[in-house]
Amino acid sequence: MALPAPGTEMLAIQGITKEFDGVKVLDNVSFSLKKGEIMGLIGENGAGKSTLIKIITGIYPPSAGSFVLDAKDVQIPDYITAKKLGISMVPQEFNLINTLTVFENIFLGNEIRKKNGLLDKAAMRELAAKKLAELKMPVEVNQLVSRLSVAEKQMVEISKALMLNSSLLIMDEPTTTLTGHEVETLFGMMRDLKAQGVTMIFVSHKLGEIKEICDRVTVLRDGKLISVDNIEDVNEEDIARKMIGRTDFHQIFPPKLPRAAEDLALEVKNLSIKTLLKDVSFTLRRGEILGFAGLVGSGRTETAEAVMGLRAAEGGSISLAASGGTNPGGFNTVTIKKPADAVQYKLGYLSEDRQGKGIVAGFNLPQNITLISLKEYLRGSFINKALEGEKTAEYVRAFSIAAASQKMALRYLSGGNQQKVYLSRWMDTKPEILILDEPTRGIDVSAKQEIYEFIHELAEKGISCLVISSEMEEIIGLCSRVYVMKEGSIAGMLEGDHINEEEIMFYATGIKGGQA
Repeated sequence: MALPAPGTEMLAIQGITKEFDGVKVLDNVSFSLKKGEIMGLIGENGAGKSTLIKIITGIYPPSAGSFVLDAKDVQIPDYITAKKLGISMVPQEFNLINTLTVFENIFLGNEIRKKNGLLDKAAMRELAAKKLAELKMPVEVNQLVSRLSVAEKQMVEISKALMLNSSLLIMDEPTTTLTGHEVETLFGMMRDLKAQGVTMIFVSHKLGEIKEICDRVTVLRDGKLISVDNIEDVNEEDIARKMIGRTDFHQIFPPKLPRAAEDLALEVKNLSIKTLLKDVSFTLRRGEILGFAGLVGSGRTETAEAVMGLRAAEGGSISLAASGGTNPGGFNTVTIKKPADAVQYKLGYLSEDRQGKGIVAGFNLPQNITLISLKEYLRGSFINKALEGEKTAEYVRAFSIAAASQKMALRYLSGGNQQKVYLSRWMDTKPEILILDEPTRGIDVSAKQEIYEFIHELAEKGISCLVISSEMEEIIGLCSRVYVMKEGSIAGMLEGDHINEEEIMFYATGIKGGQA
């Protein structure tokens, strides 16, 4: 098959406008995509990126505007039509069914059938395994999706989209859960697809990735098109300025806090879960920002889930200084069998899986924010809606949550604003220890800075923060001490000048720590 001529227009986006509840979230956006190019799409949370790609893929209808695909006017009324037109998307939030296997998810709605009409499961297994092997991701195709890690689910989503042999592939924050090696594998695959003439829209908040993989970059701000630039004509700082609309682009991390006092807020000893964790021990001081680093699958999230009662530990102990327990004000060994126990002891946990274990997409802002602390809003058998609304308004102001109204369902908010609502929910429980697992996943530069400053403020007030992150610069720039995990165990602990990329990777890969 002959490849399209380089630079030929593939899709023209003409005057796309979208309104929700009378609020314009996209305003007359127009630009074109060339065949066989990788177009970066970037902007702050709430800029309109997600809305635009949902319109291109038929999930939302535009309020105004049109499309020209391969020199023909087209309508994209639904997702099925988009697929028939050769448009597919790897979503930021997973669209997988946990009760189905990996291969069943990959071929969902696109099943292979035998001549007699029955499903050809053997063929689907074989093709799914081949596609995952191309991604260099050893995921067992017969495994239930519910048992996969977040990174593995991401690879399943990518495989699912690639199986459609699309001419336009939209990738919405595909690298947020991937390691550096996995990102390079993905970029290699994208370059191969580009060589085959596939056009891609790559949405990312990581400016270095935009520079590395994209041919051009489109910037949206407040629902408006700001610019479309050839990638060689702009640097990362140029892009950030266009996104934010300011020229005062400063250091993203607040100054590090001085060493926290020696009094402990949390002590974990020999925490173990068969095949997942082995003798994990660590301490968290009052008012400290503590980091947990390591490669995907190293056990960081499993440790947090065990502390919060989301996973049953088979051994070890948890002691904490909090308002609960048998000796309030002292240091207590506690039993945490379920998340409600952790909340009682003033622990909070922001999960990395915002959609699966965090927000309720169909609930509005107050319903999401008061989900855990609802009893505080009860007056008899009724919810005090006025008080609930007042508290929600406080969080909207504190976190600069962009929403047309409190009544909006969270599914209509950008990923960054959903994350802020999720954080508001945990702050409404008044935690003394807050565990934040990938707190800035899928969040733009400006919103990241807001989150970092808020974590810094919490620590200054004496709240202990444990930050799990796959972003090295986040761990280095934010944390005063760092535990590095490898294969379910603590490989080492770093502090001061030893918190640097080289030292972290030495422990994460086993070069140091006696686990090579």
